[in-house]
Amino acid sequence: MRRRPPWYLTFVPALVTIAVALPIAYLAVRAMEVDGAMLREILLRERNLLLVRNTLGLMLGVIAGSSLLAVPLAWLATSTDIRGRGIVTLLSVLPLAIPGYVLGYSLLALGSPYGPVQELFGMTPFARATGFGGALVTLTLYNFPFLFLTLRTGFLELDPALGESARALGLSPLATFRRVTLPQLWPAFASGALLVGLYVLGDFGVVSLMRFETFSYAIYLQYSASLDRAYAAWLAIGLLALTITILAIEFRIAGRILLERSGKGSRRERRLFRLGKWALPAYAFVGTALLFSLALPIGSILFWTARARDFSVAELLPSLLDSLSVSIPVALVATALALPVALLAGRFPSRAARGFERIAYLGYAIPPLALALGFIFLTLKSVPFLYQSLALLIAALAVHFLALALSPIRSAVRTASRTLEEASRSLGRGRRETFRAVSLPLLWPGIAGAGLLVFLSAMKELPVSFLLAPLDFQSLPLRVYGYTTEAMFAEAGPYALAILLLSSLGAALVLQVNPGDAR
Repeated sequence: MRRRPPWYLTFVPALVTIAVALPIAYLAVRAMEVDGAMLREILLRERNLLLVRNTLGLMLGVIAGSSLLAVPLAWLATSTDIRGRGIVTLLSVLPLAIPGYVLGYSLLALGSPYGPVQELFGMTPFARATGFGGALVTLTLYNFPFLFLTLRTGFLELDPALGESARALGLSPLATFRRVTLPQLWPAFASGALLVGLYVLGDFGVVSLMRFETFSYAIYLQYSASLDRAYAAWLAIGLLALTITILAIEFRIAGRILLERSGKGSRRERRLFRLGKWALPAYAFVGTALLFSLALPIGSILFWTARARDFSVAELLPSLLDSLSVSIPVALVATALALPVALLAGRFPSRAARGFERIAYLGYAIPPLALALGFIFLTLKSVPFLYQSLALLIAALAVHFLALALSPIRSAVRTASRTLEEASRSLGRGRRETFRAVSLPLLWPGIAGAGLLVFLSAMKELPVSFLLAPLDFQSLPLRVYGYTTEAMFAEAGPYALAILLLSSLGAALVLQVNPGDAR
């Protein structure tokens, strides 16, 4: 007989569902308030096609650029005899510690007048990166670690027997890679490409700094600089439709792929490819990739921070406190909401529980500006006193980052022993006492990791804060963005450096709490 979950394990997931669905519903309601003639005029604007072309072109370009970096790096780090494979892996993931807009700031500042290139060489050999090219380079350098991580797992899961059989049948190494290895890597590549694509669709910081008009940037411009809020709502719906379409295509393709080992016995030990004369080009490739993704951005940040001679650390405190005043509550709220969702799905599996879990993930898949715009319309319609309040910003970010909290807690729930919980109940302890004395200690690493992950993400968050923050709210990301848009690179440097240090420290703490994440 299936056990019924306690009421609170159903109530909280239902509350999460409402919190995710209501902003999007109000977004649709606001969009449909226009009359038929205005609706036709909105839908038939030539600018819409430009936005679709720019957004899709940038997304495909970033996926292609990320592939050119991630595939060779993942192969070198897993399948070759290159020295320091662990170091290559670590350095290939480190660019994730630099938020996209900070990376954009560093590249803009790198080629600016009086920047480090001009200071060192007495000239600026390249124009500042702006437009499509600037956005493409910046987003590629930030996103390729996502693809690297999924491809690294894919390479490690490859069965070497298939490649050896192909070679024994006369296929060349290149043909073996193309006909045998690549098909096995496709699921890993597809999942990584999906992460990259969704990030590019929702990105606001990089495209706005580079002045390249995609859906996200157009939503912000339309909402902030125009009274035509209906068009902003339709742009957000268009971005949502684009996101859902890409998700559906990926799920449909992934559903047709079935790769499993049919033979019996353990998997054969993998043989590392000997680089030989290709070792030097391999080291050069790794060095070049890391030069552009790590060394140059960090060097640019340090250069401009050193130029801020009149800046004192005390000037950071107000922005740091603003960031903490949001990040800490968001981490607590998101973790508190994720725990019942994970417990319901893990301890009382059902179709409804799976539905609640998927809806919780939807909050992260929704592009941030579309979600923020939905919250704006919701509050102005029903609770206008919450508009541009700290409470609204915390609620929106908790919904957005709920999926980040859910993943580590769900893993902890699945690995926690039910036997100990059942033994505690058989000894007469109630559900609450069993949870406090038995379940909570088992789940604590996942809960702590979830809180740290959300805290770190909220500290770096820009687009939702940009639309929903109170007027006097100036977090570290908003400071970096505001100074960069005015080309005040020295003033932005200390704030960018603070974000970089906090991101690195947060990542180290996450790995300390969850050592398995480092693998």
